[in-house]
Amino acid sequence: MNTIRVIGVPLDLGAGRRGTDMGPSAIRNAGLSERLLELGYTIRDTGDIFTKNPEALDVGDEKLRYLSAILKGVSTLARTVEESLAAGEFPLVLGGDHSIAIGTIAGLAAHFQSKPVGVIWVDAHGDMNTPETSPTGNVHGMPLAAALGMGHPKLTSVGGDRPKIKAAHTVIVGARTLDGGEVEHIRRLGVTVFTMRDIDDRGIHDVIDESIRIAGNDTAGVHVSFDVDSIDPSVAPGVGTAVLGGLTYREAHYIMESLHNSQRVVSMDLVETNPTLDVRNATARIGVDLVCSLFGKKIL
Repeated sequence: MNTIRVIGVPLDLGAGRRGTDMGPSAIRNAGLSERLLELGYTIRDTGDIFTKNPEALDVGDEKLRYLSAILKGVSTLARTVEESLAAGEFPLVLGGDHSIAIGTIAGLAAHFQSKPVGVIWVDAHGDMNTPETSPTGNVHGMPLAAALGMGHPKLTSVGGDRPKIKAAHTVIVGARTLDGGEVEHIRRLGVTVFTMRDIDDRGIHDVIDESIRIAGNDTAGVHVSFDVDSIDPSVAPGVGTAVLGGLTYREAHYIMESLHNSQRVVSMDLVETNPTLDVRNATARIGVDLVCSLFGKKIL
């Protein structure tokens, strides 16, 4: 895919604090399109999917905050991703909070119907909560569970009333804080998780190689959902749910370089950049650097 379609989703309704709605603009302003053009790609930036601000909305169910508005945004995103893939483009989705991945994965599943899609979920968190297990009711802690068919029916049925991915092809990389309910869901379904301790023990090379093998085994391709809070906040401070002890700058790049070399990646989310908490747009710039590594930027 030589054409990259940039899709902004300025949604922060799924998060616990404001600011990720400005993420797509911050990433674009950090030179995303210009850097990808230098790598030889054709860029089609179709702007942002409209989402409402929380000030104009009722919270609704405290266990599923802003559910109705989130559903509208991710449903539109699902159709947009499906259209992009049908046109032979690579969908690069800029968040926004991680709830947007419900839409991205739904669009992938609608397009790749003959084979499942593998997912590599790079994140400090599991995002495997359901309304019953979530301590906050924030939907950005539920998207991976929803894609696997767990949770509220309105979330699991975006893009069709079926699980969009299989646990056997799903890998979480870089986890370092998991809720008790998430641990139960992960164990019951059999999702592969590589925690930061696993990365310390085995090294990032072995972890990402095995992740690609699992997610790419007899699948139509691999979706990468990259939450910038997977990186240590000393490097990437502009995130809403920072957790110490994350990926180093080079570990994050090694992941993306390895994914490029695999030639299995068909789409990507870059989520949870929060410019209100950033320092001179550093986190957005790191996000752009990582995207460039996924698309083949090399040192030499």
